[in-house]
Amino acid sequence: MLSTHAGSRLPIAGVAVAMAAVLTACSGGSTTPGSPGGGSGDTAAPTPAGPSIKISPVKGSAKVRPDKSVVVTAANGSLEEVTVQAGGEPVEGEFDSAHSKWTSKQPLKPSTTYTVSAKASGAGGPTTATSQFSTLKPKYELAVADVTPGVKGETVGVGMPIMVTFNQAVTDKAAVEQALEIEAEKPVTGAWRWINDRLVMYRTAKYWPAHQKVTFTAHLAGVHGGKDMYGTEDHTTTMKIGAAWISTVNTKTHMMVVKRDGKTVRTMKISAGKATTREYTTTSGVHLTMERGNPVTMISPGKKEGDPGYYKEIVNYAVRISNSGEYVHSAPWSVGSQGRANVSHGCVNARPDQAKWFYDNFHRGDVVKIVGTTRILEWNNGWGFWQMPFKQWKKGSALES
Repeated sequence: MLSTHAGSRLPIAGVAVAMAAVLTACSGGSTTPGSPGGGSGDTAAPTPAGPSIKISPVKGSAKVRPDKSVVVTAANGSLEEVTVQAGGEPVEGEFDSAHSKWTSKQPLKPSTTYTVSAKASGAGGPTTATSQFSTLKPKYELAVADVTPGVKGETVGVGMPIMVTFNQAVTDKAAVEQALEIEAEKPVTGAWRWINDRLVMYRTAKYWPAHQKVTFTAHLAGVHGGKDMYGTEDHTTTMKIGAAWISTVNTKTHMMVVKRDGKTVRTMKISAGKATTREYTTTSGVHLTMERGNPVTMISPGKKEGDPGYYKEIVNYAVRISNSGEYVHSAPWSVGSQGRANVSHGCVNARPDQAKWFYDNFHRGDVVKIVGTTRILEWNNGWGFWQMPFKQWKKGSALES
């Protein structure tokens, strides 16, 4: 009997132990890890890492190429703000769609120290970063040496091109041309054409609309112009386009008609080149008025005193229309032939009072169309640029593929 009673107690003791174990396991929340009877408990989640900001060029860099982009990136977060500046002048840039990358949009200035500041946010909190670097000093400095037209306060004609001359021979023409900007109050299609390594010209497809301002800007600072060559500063010129002065000379009828904004304002009897030789033949085509003089001394080209056909004439109220010696000018000696015969050495002769009127009213870039001769004006004779079809003209652009 005794053994039977002892056997009946053992299962009860075992149940008690098991229940104690369950209670101990269930009470782990009231104890700290490592305490007697305690379990593993709830482990705190690790704190997320803050955003990481990377700036290029790296901090402390010197002799950085001005055409190198500033790039700021953020990992584990997004960029909130990026500032790049030198001397208080900011550099423009743009973020990507995810705001994880910022890239500068314009070249940097040579010989300049830049400061970069960036701020990013993320699950781990905000992060800031700063950096500083310097750009190189170019061996050759590229700059605008001249812009025509560029006379302050000058009004020019509707045919006027924009001629830009650089102080250095440009080899990276595409980069430089990309930096040239034309802003017109009345925009029209136009294109640049490189004449040589230093000279580039802008011409519209059709004449400029009259009565407006046109601004030319060369954003040259930091632009790569060639080996060891960078632009050092920008250049801006504004020109005023006046009325549409367009004159038509007919060498067969010996008449010149001058129109202002489409309205005839003067009809003049003239005498053109006598055409006994090529040099005495007035060129047909679209000329532009280039300059004027009163008086101008005209000497026969390629001849010296004593040679057959030599002449030396002093003429008044002379307006140049080509580089081959053609002018519209006063010719009192040919008044009897004006309106009925061509007797000049190639110029357009006019009555003194008519020539003076034209001289007083012309602007550089006014249009003079001449018709009726067998000699055609070359596109590069003076400002004969309108002689070249626009489709061909724009092939001289470094940006045309």
